[in-house]
Amino acid sequence: QLQLVESGGGLVQPGGSLRLSCVVSGFTSDSFAIGWFRQAPGKEREGVSCISSSGGSTDYADSVKGRFTISRDKFKNTVYLQMNSLKPEDTAVYYCAAAGFNTVVRGCPPYEYDYWGQGTQVTVSS
Repeated sequence: QLQLVESGGGLVQPGGSLRLSCVVSGFTSDSFAIGWFRQAPGKEREGVSCISSSGGSTDYADSVKGRFTISRDKFKNTVYLQMNSLKPEDTAVYYCAAAGFNTVVRGCPPYEYDYWGQGTQVTVSS
C-alpha cells in the first residue's frame, strides 16, 4: 500500500528557509507524479508545486516561483520542497500527494492526486 510521510515543517522567521521531505513507501516513488499542497485556516487546499514521475517536469504556483524548488531522489524514494525567502503568507499545513505515472504536471490541481500524507505544519512568524 502506498504511503507518504511528510517531515521538515516548523517555525521560521520571515526570510528564512525550510526543506520539507516526503518519503514514499509501498511503491517506488518514480512510479508516481508527486505534488506539494498547502492549506491555511479557512482557505481551500492549493497546489504549491509538483514534479513528474521522471523528474523531468515541474510546475509551481505563481506565489512561490523563484522561492521554492521541488526535487526528487529516486534512490531515497523521497521528494523535497526547498522553501526560501519564506513569508508569513506561506504559513499553512503542507501535504504531499501522489498521482498516476502518466499525470501531466501542469497547475498541480489537488483533484488529480489520489494518495495523501498527513501533513506538516509550517509557520512563518517573527
